[in-house]
Amino acid sequence: MKIRKNDTVLVAAGKDRGKQGKVRQVLPREGRVIVEGINIAKRHMKPQGTARQAGIIEREAPLHISAVRFLCPKCHHPTRLKAHSLADGSKVRQCQKCGEVID
Repeated sequence: MKIRKNDTVLVAAGKDRGKQGKVRQVLPREGRVIVEGINIAKRHMKPQGTARQAGIIEREAPLHISAVRFLCPKCHHPTRLKAHSLADGSKVRQCQKCGEVID
């Protein structure tokens, strides 16, 4: 998975298509990501002692990794990332549109 926590992504498919958000959590085994403020689902929850209040709770549900596109911080376009090796042997992610090294 080339998308990591705190990356800004654009939702490419689903009910929230076109919205942007920051990746809150990556679930690599499931191939999913949780994005802040995107794919809000309502859950009917029972109280858990004194820790949680009962009622209808809104929380972010995971999106499939194929439904989001990385937003390049330099060119601000949704793009794919490619793995690139630097001269010192370290691996970095690189924007395929503008060639910017991400990290």
